[in-house]
Amino acid sequence: MAKNLVIVESPAKAKTIEKFLGKDFKVTSSFGHIADLPSRELGVDVDNDFTPKYVVDTEKKSLVKKLRDLASKAETIWLASDEDREGEAISWHLAETLKLDRGKTRRIVFNSITKSAIQKAIENPRSIDYNLVNAQQARRILDRLVGYELSPVLWKKIKPGLSAGRVQSVAVRLIVEREREIEAFDPEGSFRIAAEFLTSDGNVFTARLSQNFKTQAEAREFLEELKTAEFQVTHLDRKPAKKSPAAPFTTSTLQQEASRKLYFNVSRTMQVAQRLYEAGLITYMRTDSVNLSGEAIQAAKAAILENYGDSYSKVRQYSSKSKGAQEAHEAIRPTDMNLQRPNLERDQARLYELIWKRTLASQMSDAQLERTEVTISNSRNGEQFIAKGEVIKFDGFLKVYMEGKDEEDLEEQDGMLPALSTGEKLEVNYITATQRFTRPPYRYTEASLVKKLEELGIGRPSTYAPTISTIQNRGYVEKGSIDGSPREYTQMVLEGGKIAEKTLSETVGSDKGKLVPTDIGMIVNDFLVSNFANILDYNFTAKVEKDFDNIAAGDEDWQDVLSQFYRDFHPNVADVEEHAERASGERILGKDPDSGRQVAARLGRFGPMIQIGTVEEEEKPMFASLLPHQSISTITFEEAMDLFKLPRKLGTYKGLEVEANVGRYGPYIRYGKKFVSLDSDESLFEVDLQRAAELIQAKEKADAPIGHYEGKEVTKGKGRFGPFIKWDGVFINVAKKYDFEDLSEADIAELIEAKKKKEAEKLVREWPEEKIRIEKGRWGRHQILKGRIRVDLGNDVDPLEVSLEQAKELLAKKKTKKRTK
Repeated sequence: MAKNLVIVESPAKAKTIEKFLGKDFKVTSSFGHIADLPSRELGVDVDNDFTPKYVVDTEKKSLVKKLRDLASKAETIWLASDEDREGEAISWHLAETLKLDRGKTRRIVFNSITKSAIQKAIENPRSIDYNLVNAQQARRILDRLVGYELSPVLWKKIKPGLSAGRVQSVAVRLIVEREREIEAFDPEGSFRIAAEFLTSDGNVFTARLSQNFKTQAEAREFLEELKTAEFQVTHLDRKPAKKSPAAPFTTSTLQQEASRKLYFNVSRTMQVAQRLYEAGLITYMRTDSVNLSGEAIQAAKAAILENYGDSYSKVRQYSSKSKGAQEAHEAIRPTDMNLQRPNLERDQARLYELIWKRTLASQMSDAQLERTEVTISNSRNGEQFIAKGEVIKFDGFLKVYMEGKDEEDLEEQDGMLPALSTGEKLEVNYITATQRFTRPPYRYTEASLVKKLEELGIGRPSTYAPTISTIQNRGYVEKGSIDGSPREYTQMVLEGGKIAEKTLSETVGSDKGKLVPTDIGMIVNDFLVSNFANILDYNFTAKVEKDFDNIAAGDEDWQDVLSQFYRDFHPNVADVEEHAERASGERILGKDPDSGRQVAARLGRFGPMIQIGTVEEEEKPMFASLLPHQSISTITFEEAMDLFKLPRKLGTYKGLEVEANVGRYGPYIRYGKKFVSLDSDESLFEVDLQRAAELIQAKEKADAPIGHYEGKEVTKGKGRFGPFIKWDGVFINVAKKYDFEDLSEADIAELIEAKKKKEAEKLVREWPEEKIRIEKGRWGRHQILKGRIRVDLGNDVDPLEVSLEQAKELLAKKKTKKRTK
């Protein structure tokens, strides 16, 4: 047995660290927290200074036994979890649960997994920082109190199965308020004037009038005046300017930039960054800091001098603007600046390159620019055209990297201007007067929501990704799928002394990929804002974050903070539970023309619906579910009444009845017992029998076998992970190297045999009659599988020793746990 036991959170991290330590060190993993609050009870004694009850999950008990055995045989135990509050709490739970001897336990931290960082940490151990532990405890307990007490109120007052969270509910509020701004927005039109000028040298450039016209009549009158106008340059202003590089990445800015440039969502960014960190390629990826160590600055400088020369180097020190930046010490950067393109899988390679470029650019010279503004007058009136241009005199950091912009920050980019002089006469090619409309606020993307939360001081690096995932998983927010709708606008063109008018079209209202609140999200938000204004208040939520920071710094007592919060919160919950009215988001739309009964849109037990009549009436109400793209807040009376026409009988096809209807997964055509989804751009109320027949035929063709293998049919299709073939109940992804539209028998055989080989390599043992198997998972962990239920065994359990009874027991516990959730 090795003299030293090092415990980290993840197996990947353990594997990397083990390479740097000698034979006297054994490195193992705790797989995250080994203890937490219980899942089926509050687990906090509010009457006894908020004492938490920590338990070891059933699935981790064998792991804890293994760690305890290893610790008992080691001379020194090194707790090497991450350097933030969550990592400190993991080390504390290990020390407490394993009953580690303080005399032989050391706490070490490092912000990168490199040999020098690990050795330095070993040389400079410390004890557990209980201020950080208490800050984590305060957050965990406060969030448990909020969720545990608010959720039952939502079940009672809105709908069973709902839940609330301190940071998540505030994030939903931001999205809901933005949506309401968009709904209330009334676009105003105006006419923007632009002209294309021609210099005496034959160069062309564009200039814009400094003001817009409110009406088409005013714009036309202006163009009429300019029919015989002469133009000349009256003022030329050239100014030197510079652009400075952005600071190195924090968690938030990495998430934003990966979204803009790589189109990663927030969770994907953090998953990929975690892999890079665990492989020792980047520093810790949860940080508020923009600081770089002296070693990193010198490494970046050396790389710049070698690749670009002295004129491109400028040493810079950055400091965090936000007070109370969490206890991380350095920005996200490569651990080795000489390693520009390590051999990695595609996502990791792209994110690593982004981090490398950003870090390098942060230590490079300013870009030197020359900005030019040209004023052009006309001989008919006092209105002036303005042209702006920008020339890069020295590219500096732009040689490597330019920070991206969010949609709402985009402006019309300055271009290059030809050589011009004051008093120079200009010819005009044409002048346009284009109708433009004011834009509503942009919906949040995941990245811009993170940016807003950070600006408000809500959440911390470790909370952004789980917060955004949670509000989507709960069904309060979803990614928009609407491409937008066409809107016509007018353009007048003055060319050759004549004015031509034309009607053009643009797409507006797209929410594709944006965060859009659902009906249930809006109703829950309105209820919480109305009844728990304090919890949903942005300033209050930011103050709680500052309280956690103060606890971490040792300036506040964690139990006092919880006591102050709970003193107001608990009575508020009790009062709302007793006195608040039920919330359904009901919106009265009108009266049914046939019966005269009330027609309302509201939330029902199974989701948003239209109801004709009320429960007080003798005749029972009639119900119809909303279509996926419809909302309680925007559906019209006519659209609501159309829903009661469903299902629409379209006729018969091959002797079977065909109807159009809507279900859980959206609009569909039913043909006998078969279902065919309608395309997103097709109307459920306009599709006819001919179109339905086309869809049915296409479905039958797609589902038809493309061949046979070992006497069993092979079919093909396209799913969320791309094209696949299906054989013997097994789905097999089809790589790009194959022609999916024309798979040969040899291709099919190759794909199936490769899948069989892969499954055989993973399989450890199985009980075919029970349809239970044990296999080696993606990260080397063994799993028990039955259908869609899977249970991780952990590295401490020998899969060959697991009996059928034990496998069944673990699967049953997992199934019960999922049902409880």
